Amino acid sequence: MTTDVLLVLTTLPDGDIAARVARTLVEARHAACVNIGPAIRSVYAWQGAVEEADEVPLAIKTTRAAWPALERALRALHPYELPEIIALPVTHGLPAYLQWVGDMTDSS
Repeated sequence: MTTDVLLVLTTLPDGDIAARVARTLVEARHAACVNIGPAIRSVYAWQGAVEEADEVPLAIKTTRAAWPALERALRALHPYELPEIIALPVTHGLPAYLQWVGDMTDSS
């Protein structure tokens, strides 16, 4: 079974920003649901150095049709110079849930 649902991953610097971004994406119907995870520690290469930062992960449920607007909104809301924004296709899932994701997102 293939679907038009995407799982979008990103990280933000703190819980307040994560909550604001999540609420904005859902209110604008760019996403049906956003899960805000507990703080994580990220280790990454940036501008020639190895950096570490505490971050808050988001798991965003959206559709392929809503992706362009979600990406634009997330880039505008995100405080990082180069944010992690990764969209993964959902290939299987509970049909009623996948339908709900489609119903709750706006493709315009």
